[in-house]
Formats: sequence, C-alpha cells, structure tokens
Amino acid sequence: MGKTWATLGVDLHVEPAGSGVRKGLTEALREAVRSGRLAPGTRLPSSRSLAADLGIARNTVAESYADLVAEGWLTARQGSGTRVAERSVVPPAREAAPPRREPAGPAWDLVPGRPDLASFPRAAWLKAARRALTRA
Repeated sequence: MGKTWATLGVDLHVEPAGSGVRKGLTEALREAVRSGRLAPGTRLPSSRSLAADLGIARNTVAESYADLVAEGWLTARQGSGTRVAERSVVPPAREAAPPRREPAGPAWDLVPGRPDLASFPRAAWLKAARRALTRA
C-alpha cells in the first residue's frame, strides 16, 4: 500500500463547513460533483483515507457517502470503491405533488367558545319561547 490518496492524481479539495461535520462534508462533496470539479466516474478515496486526511471519524465519511449514494450523486460497489455517478444532467428536483383542492370552508368549526349556529334548533326554541311568553 505504497500509494496514498494524494498520489492517485486527484486532489479532492473538500473542506466540511457548516453546522455539523457530516452535513458539511455531504454538502461539500455534493457541490464538487454538481459544479463538475469531480467528473462522472471519478473514484473517491476510501472512507478510511478521507477520514484520516480530514481528521474526522471514518463513520462520518461513510455516512456522508451513503447519503450521496442514496441521492444518486455517487455509486458504490463492494471491492470497486465509491465513484461519482455517471449522468449527463444534474438530478431533477423532486416533483411537487399536485396542488390539493381545498374545500371552500372547513366542514366543522372546532374553535372553542364559538357555537355552531347552523345546528341550533331555532324552530323548537321559538316554539318554547312563544309558549313561555303566552303563559306569562
């Protein structure tokens, strides 16, 4: 194992920045692929060697790679390493769901302290009120 990542001819130039190391690394790698700095088919360093170069935990790099594989930016095969995914275009943004048609108003008014006037028994109330007034 005389070859190190620096002698393979590709310099990654990734600096994790942001609120968390993993999030920063993931974003830095994604941006390197998106901008074309990392061409499709480029082999990335192993999680062990990149972690050693950056001075971070190996699992952090492995999880970052896994996130980018799941998003389609990278491909990974056991024994073949992790590579930048072959693609001619940037992955499309997730399609938004078609807008839901909201009803004109809510079916039920559940605001506390506000009676549902439509369900008030007006006829029965008027009948009872008239009877009480007649007796009085």
